[in-house]
Amino acid sequence: MNQEMKLAVLIDAENISTKYIDVILSEANNLGDVIYKRIYGNWTTPQMASWRTTILNNAIQPIQQYSNTTGKNSTDSALIIDTMDLLYQSNLDGFCIVSSDSDFTRLASRLRESQKYVLGMGESKTPRSFISACNKFLYLDVLLEEAENEADTETTDAAKPAIIDDTPPVISPVTEEPVKSEKTSGKNFRTIRQALVKITEENSDDNGWIFSGTLGNLLNKQFSDFDVRNFGFKKFVPFIESLDMFEVNTITDDKNKTVKHNYFKLKPVHRHHYTHSSRSRKRQSKV
Repeated sequence: MNQEMKLAVLIDAENISTKYIDVILSEANNLGDVIYKRIYGNWTTPQMASWRTTILNNAIQPIQQYSNTTGKNSTDSALIIDTMDLLYQSNLDGFCIVSSDSDFTRLASRLRESQKYVLGMGESKTPRSFISACNKFLYLDVLLEEAENEADTETTDAAKPAIIDDTPPVISPVTEEPVKSEKTSGKNFRTIRQALVKITEENSDDNGWIFSGTLGNLLNKQFSDFDVRNFGFKKFVPFIESLDMFEVNTITDDKNKTVKHNYFKLKPVHRHHYTHSSRSRKRQSKV
């Protein structure tokens, strides 16, 4: 993704906790240049007081929205109207909508219809409709847990004496856990494995090889909430290698020896499994 992409970060304060702010801004800054940082809520209520220091420290513009009717979330309307104003009055390339509320589903779809990139962020409880409407969706609770675990590890390692270990690192395969999420979720390990097989079969070359970048892009298009960090990894290639499903061919770039291109090919057992399943479905459809 172009690091010069111009972005607006729009936060639903009544739906998101202050503890996620570092993760939110870090992910947005990784995507591009954050031009607008706005947060929406009724700042006259006591429960919003926890945001005060966070807003000041991170130079976020608070937008006041009174609750005109009991039981109605007028903050959502304010965020939506503001977003549409920015869409027509600015030259932004993308919008980061931070909320776990399905009310922003149509907004995300509308922004994409205008060819704007939409990054969604929310907790794992976020409805599938909003997740699917975004180009990319990140689970804040997953990312925060990962950041906290890293901090704990660094603290523990700093307290240990230095030990020199020349043993090469071993990549442990991802263990499949019971499926708790929806079958369409990018957090569902079994679903991602099946999708990788299907994508590779349909998009590999005549010899069965597919470029890692192509595989990753097609997987992200199919699952907006797919992120290797959902499974404890930081990069795509180590995650794929851990599945023990693919043969790997790494080619060093002729012009730049520091650049390596990775290609994957399904191992025979996985190719046979997919082909057999596909044929079975075709036979059943003919009956």
